[in-house]
Amino acid sequence: MQSWLDMLRDATAAGRRFARVRVVSLPLTDYSRFGVWCAQFTNGAGEDIRYLTRDLAEAGGLPDHDYWLFDSSKLVRMVFDADSFLGGEVVEDPTEVVRHNYWRDAAWHHAVRRDDFATEQHLRRV
Repeated sequence: MQSWLDMLRDATAAGRRFARVRVVSLPLTDYSRFGVWCAQFTNGAGEDIRYLTRDLAEAGGLPDHDYWLFDSSKLVRMVFDADSFLGGEVVEDPTEVVRHNYWRDAAWHHAVRRDDFATEQHLRRV
C-alpha cells in the first residue's frame, strides 16, 4: 500500500486529481468499514474519497454498476461475478462516457467527505 500512497502524493503534488465516490449500503459491512478506515490514508496522500448511501444513489437514478473514469474521457466498467472481481471492460462509446460523467458529477454532489461519513457512522479514526 505504501507504493500507492507514494504515487498519490507525487501525482497530486504535480497537479493530478484523484477522486472517487463509494456507494455503500447501511448498515456498513465489515468490508465497507475497513474501506472507510483505509480511506483516511489515501485521503491523507491526496485522494478525495467520498461516500454516498445506496438509498440516495438509487433515489438519484445512479447506476448499480461500478466504473472508473480517467481524465473524464476513458470509461472502464468493472466486471464482477458473485465472488470476485473479473476485470475491467473499456467502453469507448462517447454517449456512454458522457452519461457516466453526468452520473459521477451527480454522485459527487450528494456524497459526504470521508471524515464526515466516518463520524456519522461512529467509526473511530486512527
